[in-house]
Amino acid sequence: MTETNRLLQPFNTAPFSKIKNEHFLPAIKQLIEDTKNEIDTITSNTEEPSFTNTVEALERTGEQLNRVTGIFFNLNSAETNEEIQKIAQEVSPLLSDFKNDLLLNEALFERVKSVYNRKKSLTLTSEESMLLEKQYKGFSRNGANLSEDKKEKLRKIDQDLSRLSLSFGENVLAETNNYELHITNEDQLSGLPEGAKEEAADTAKEKGKDGWIFTLAYPSYIPFMTYADNRELRKELSLAFGSKAFHNDKLDNQEHVLQIVNLRYQRAQLLGYDSHAHFVLEERMAETPEKVTSFLDELLQKAKPAAEKEFAELEAFAKELDGIDQLQKWDGAYYAEKLKQKKFNLDDEKLKPYFELKNVINGVFTVAEKLYGLSFEEVNNIDKYHPEVKTYRVTDSEDSLVAIFYADFHPRAGKRNGAWMTVYKQQEIIKGVNERPHISIVCNFTKPTASKPSLLTFNEVTTLFHEFGHALHGMLANTKYASLSGANVYWDFVELPSQILENWCYEKETLELFATHYKTGEVIPMEYVEKIKESAAFHEGMKTVRQLSFGMLDMAWHGGNPTSITNVKAHEKEAFEPTTLYPDVASNCMSTSFSHIFQGGYSAGYYSYKWAEVLDADAFAYFKQEGIFNKTVADKFKNYILSQGGTEDPMELYIRFRGKKPNPDALLKRAGLI
Repeated sequence: MTETNRLLQPFNTAPFSKIKNEHFLPAIKQLIEDTKNEIDTITSNTEEPSFTNTVEALERTGEQLNRVTGIFFNLNSAETNEEIQKIAQEVSPLLSDFKNDLLLNEALFERVKSVYNRKKSLTLTSEESMLLEKQYKGFSRNGANLSEDKKEKLRKIDQDLSRLSLSFGENVLAETNNYELHITNEDQLSGLPEGAKEEAADTAKEKGKDGWIFTLAYPSYIPFMTYADNRELRKELSLAFGSKAFHNDKLDNQEHVLQIVNLRYQRAQLLGYDSHAHFVLEERMAETPEKVTSFLDELLQKAKPAAEKEFAELEAFAKELDGIDQLQKWDGAYYAEKLKQKKFNLDDEKLKPYFELKNVINGVFTVAEKLYGLSFEEVNNIDKYHPEVKTYRVTDSEDSLVAIFYADFHPRAGKRNGAWMTVYKQQEIIKGVNERPHISIVCNFTKPTASKPSLLTFNEVTTLFHEFGHALHGMLANTKYASLSGANVYWDFVELPSQILENWCYEKETLELFATHYKTGEVIPMEYVEKIKESAAFHEGMKTVRQLSFGMLDMAWHGGNPTSITNVKAHEKEAFEPTTLYPDVASNCMSTSFSHIFQGGYSAGYYSYKWAEVLDADAFAYFKQEGIFNKTVADKFKNYILSQGGTEDPMELYIRFRGKKPNPDALLKRAGLI
């Protein structure tokens, strides 16, 4: 097996074309064994535990295992199929067991503890000190101090959790792929832009059907909800979207939700924490559930009056326009778009011709060049997992390699919704060699059609900048240790690099770099730029309240004792109570498809989007003050934030960049809430 299994041989870039699905399970099993042997070498060392022979040695174990699992789990998100999902169900418990074997290894913990207890007498750099701290806490926070029977309980819980979160995600993907709104009467497409119709016709053709097919994938769903005049069909699509995995059938996630939150609670209790949120937040800037709750409440107090005012105006507008007495969830985007057009004479259809995907990509590259001196060259000699993926060599002003960059932009049946950044190879410095990272972004943008290239909505433009901000965090990493490199930072700090970059999308200086008409090459008219800026705060109250509602739902699941919760929908409804604007829809439930917190890493962490917005608004205010392409400020951001990863306390890094703690007023001002 070894001769032909490419995953068991050394590789630099991921050898996608040489990997077969059947390679994954044997390779991961073998690499787990190899890593265990590396750990045995550390524990059987007869020398006194030192930083080098224990902490640093542990950091360097399992590199190939990490790379192979990184490839596998990204494929399971970006290019999955039944076979890969089946392998994931086998692989996840193995990895969960292995992680527990590692974290519950007494001999290993004793060695780390021995170094940790002598920390004050060792001369460590701040990065070495952070690595030691992180390793020690990794053990103590994951049961190393528990009795044997409690360790066994912990192992079982972790196995169950990894299996449940996979099933949760598979159900959401299946529900997304199973639904289609099939239309054969063109009158029912009234209001829809040509591009949306053309894409729906392409989808129908792909499925061997006449007419038009709309799906729950964002590039299909959002234009329909925003522009379709047919209220009944908007309602049908909205109900399908809002009830994913909430049908009491084999793809139902209610039981998964209850099991996941209860197991997380049991795990926290076992480790001596009041709740899952107490456990998670100990390693965050926010520190405690109380702080998160008061942070969310404080923002809600400031945003709710604005949201209620905006909602009343929207309701009055819908009544005046179409005699709608009660605004429903399937009316929101439609009437908001009409009101926005009335107020600003601006709609996405006017803007899209100026945002051809390839120009927007060049635009984000140019921004990175102006700020950080980076160059991006598309290359065709790097293996990829799908023909649509683009690959780039990223270099600095001296033409030295900074990173390899992958980008995957359009929806496919095997790709989950949303957008994310992932890493195929972490940056680290080994034996004096700076190993440069391999970074990837995955998105779901509007596809090109027979008559048009991929033209993005402004929302998709900001999404691209957002994910690229995460990518820069990975690409510009410059630390000694992989586990502290790039985006390996506190979770409520991780969104700062992504969210700050979105700000450039609203600036005239940036838009003039790339927003040119795909047919005529004309630069976006100044009046549009002004309107984009003016309309940026449109319905900011409602948008803020919506984001806060997700953070509150997350805390409602994870901030207390969930054992008495029996009804997922009733619990969710109660959590949403303080933020509710629209009437509740009985057949809808967000929790059953809230992948961020039940499949991704955002449990007890969804508040971090808003938390990072406070940081990004304050940080961007500094750029605005000095000039958005000011080299001095950009260098400080690169040197103190982007390159440092998780080597120091994030607030200290932030203060070094900014000269002071962040001021939340910058966010409220930008949002037009004060």
